[in-house]
Amino acid sequence: MIDAQSALIYVMVISSAADSDMTDRELETIGDTVKMLPVFDGFDMEKLPHIAQECASLLQDPDGLEKAFDEVWESLPERLRETAYALSCDIVAADGLATQEELRLLELLRHRLDVGRLEAAAIERGARARHMPAV
Repeated sequence: MIDAQSALIYVMVISSAADSDMTDRELETIGDTVKMLPVFDGFDMEKLPHIAQECASLLQDPDGLEKAFDEVWESLPERLRETAYALSCDIVAADGLATQEELRLLELLRHRLDVGRLEAAAIERGARARHMPAV
């Protein structure tokens, strides 16, 4: 089993990989998020590439998404489920375009994490606002 910080990283990697194109902007956002947010206080940044690669490798399995979701569910305390959903939304919004695959992943994740529809809409709107370009 992974720890809660790793579970949050898994969610971001899953979100980035949803459309089979992990963009530089998405990967940069993952790194910046881990450096900046209080939920990652005390996290060893040198572990980030290893955890991301673990998740990416798991996703290569035919049942990889379901296995990764299981890891996240088992490792994430209830109080961090909305945080996980918010991080996922930030990664999807990072490159300025939400693909159908990414939107479907957000729907699956919302249900899997048991995030309410209204809460999810507010989180999604916040992510959109944070990642809106200046022009």
